Amino acid sequence: MVLNGGLVVRDLLTEDLDQILELEAATFRMPWSREVFEAELDAPGRSYLVADYEEQVVGYGGLMLVERDAHINTLATQRPAPVPAVGTRLMLALVHVGLAGGAEHLTLEVRASNRRAQDFYRKFGMAPVGVRKHYYRDEDALIMWAHDITGAGYRERLRLIEEALP
Repeated sequence: MVLNGGLVVRDLLTEDLDQILELEAATFRMPWSREVFEAELDAPGRSYLVADYEEQVVGYGGLMLVERDAHINTLATQRPAPVPAVGTRLMLALVHVGLAGGAEHLTLEVRASNRRAQDFYRKFGMAPVGVRKHYYRDEDALIMWAHDITGAGYRERLRLIEEALP
């Protein structure tokens, strides 16, 4: 799906893993290994997407469907991004994948110190509901949820986010 100025959001392919691993290492203190990504790609209920710009991976994200919950497993974007709102476009696509899979709720964990990411997820209606102690080994995670993502209010939120995209 071509979105903005040549940005394409598509399914993550095994051939993308070299670029994904570079971005993963540049983004996270405790990056996933190739083996973790390969296992995730083969696991049931998982969906992974990439944001591709001029045949370069500039972002990726994934989710796991568990009954009626869509759990965002990962989301990362290149900094600086070559086009605006790569993360927002990926998150919108992940939410739509979750909805298509029957999800009614959206959840994730985020580093307790990562205020920028927390603010980003709040834009998607996610609110903190608890803490997972030592989730990242070196830090606690804030658990965030958005409930009733099938409702009219949440669909309006998504519409407004989409309308505000550059």
